[in-house]
Amino acid sequence: MRKPYHHGDLKNALIRAGAELLVQEGVAALTLRRVARRAGVSHSAPYAHFADREALVAAISTEGLRLLRERIEMAVRRRDGDPGRQLEEAAFATVEFGLEQPDLYQVTFSSFIANEQDHPDYVDMARGSFGALVELVRRGQAAGVVEAGPAEVVAVAFWSVTHGLVSLLGNRQVPHTILARTPPRKLLLAALAPLLRGGRAPSRPAPRRRGTPRSRPRR
Repeated sequence: MRKPYHHGDLKNALIRAGAELLVQEGVAALTLRRVARRAGVSHSAPYAHFADREALVAAISTEGLRLLRERIEMAVRRRDGDPGRQLEEAAFATVEFGLEQPDLYQVTFSSFIANEQDHPDYVDMARGSFGALVELVRRGQAAGVVEAGPAEVVAVAFWSVTHGLVSLLGNRQVPHTILARTPPRKLLLAALAPLLRGGRAPSRPAPRRRGTPRSRPRR
């Protein structure tokens, strides 16, 4: 039998229990009653901290963002001084997180939270996470390795590519014949290449139309 948590740690215990429930049983299992049972407390205990399921989801999402941000920061530190590589590593850390903990990732980046303004901790964490990405983009632009443009817009482009790949891989939408010869990291780098200067494949000359004379060098 699971040992009940001390009352002083109840909120964090419920968040951990909810995250565990997500990972093991999926989104459908996430109810206050199920979380209370898993935490070893009474069915009414969660209401001392969470008014409803949305409040619990917001707390779990905040924890998901925190865990992901820690992973990204560790990956970025390993590439200190190389802004382009830092962005690649930040993106790949996100892909790994999404594939290793798909249910937590789904809830963290879902539309389950209808009224974000009611959950300031979640909003602060989300803004801080996006702000960290924008700062990485700015450093990359200053170093000349990231495409020019408003940093916030370019950051959204990076996020779109990364999140899109997590979604495709998680839903098994990438043909297995491609995955057999191209692992997720290579797919990600190929998708990010247009945003990273120096990462694009060399352009090829346009094919010459049939009957069009070849250009000759001027004498």
